[in-house]
Amino acid sequence: MTATCTAAEFRAWATIDLQALRDNLALARQTKPSAAVVAVVKANGYGHGLLAVARALLPELRPQDCLGVATLEEGLALRQADIHAPVLLLEGTLTESELLQALRHGFMCVIHSLYQLRHLQDLLNDNPDANTIVWLKLDTGMHRLGLNARDFATAWRALQSQRGISRVIVMSHLACADDPASLATERQLQFFASTLTQAGVAPAQQEISLAASAGILAWPQTHFDWLRPGIMIYGGSPMIGEKGPDRGLRPAMTLRSRLIAINEVAAGEAVGYGGTYLAAQGVRLGVVSIGYGDGYPRKAPNGTPVLVRFRRGARVMSQRCPLAGRVSMDMLIVDLGDCPEAAVGDEVVLWGEGLPADEIASHCGTISYELFCQVTVRVRFVYC
Repeated sequence: MTATCTAAEFRAWATIDLQALRDNLALARQTKPSAAVVAVVKANGYGHGLLAVARALLPELRPQDCLGVATLEEGLALRQADIHAPVLLLEGTLTESELLQALRHGFMCVIHSLYQLRHLQDLLNDNPDANTIVWLKLDTGMHRLGLNARDFATAWRALQSQRGISRVIVMSHLACADDPASLATERQLQFFASTLTQAGVAPAQQEISLAASAGILAWPQTHFDWLRPGIMIYGGSPMIGEKGPDRGLRPAMTLRSRLIAINEVAAGEAVGYGGTYLAAQGVRLGVVSIGYGDGYPRKAPNGTPVLVRFRRGARVMSQRCPLAGRVSMDMLIVDLGDCPEAAVGDEVVLWGEGLPADEIASHCGTISYELFCQVTVRVRFVYC
């Protein structure tokens, strides 16, 4: 991190390394340079800030690439901010009026249900000179969104005869790509191929997108024509039991706070709400000015690490210290036994640079996606 990323006046802040976003996108692209890319910025850029992330990635997008969002509102926010890159609505639209707005703004839409197909046909019948790119989603086994094999064939044939359609991109989503040992991904690939054949999708007509972050990193046979990197752009790993740096990913978000008090506690004393931590011996405890009101997970157990940064002469040192007691709304407590030089005002890293968010998520029984997305508005964001 550069000096411009410091924020000494804040009680809790997140530094967002914009170059890390670009580097992680480049890593995704390297897996298949010929493929187009959907850079996924949904959910407020996975909690990193929709507009800042989109602007950071725009110079890295090629003409055939696009940004990916979940909702019409997210797409409109990009347009209102004068961001005119191609945009894909990954959930499509719910109503015909939403679809009309989407098409007016040049958004590409996923069709995952026949009602969406009917909306599109109605609008294009009134505007046959449109030049619409459609993403047609097949359910290959995840059973979340997507057409079944019969409805997919119906939709494919309808789109081939529909005026106003310039391209149809076929997509699906992999349910277990985060587990290289799972057989589910191969089953989904086989179902995908057989369904396209049965629906009459000729090889020359096949423009395909299957791989999100896990597929990009672990399943090269799923790369096809479009890659959809999401969590990997932000430095998190989609793979079970792995951390982002294991795959060469750089953390984009570093969540930081500081020590606001240091207390000496005698052996046998209980600490925090519910007294869930008992001091086995006399211990020095640090109070950190961040809690679940800022998005740090309340369910983080005793022993979850933080990284305390302290001074030793002219040098800045880092030391892992474990959580001690239950996370409160505005504060948490850490055991400073291994960090005797820590002082009030010292910086504390909750996750990010030097402490992967995937590691913290593992302690909390969740995933880094959730950690990033639940950071609240009380946390100041510093982009560098």
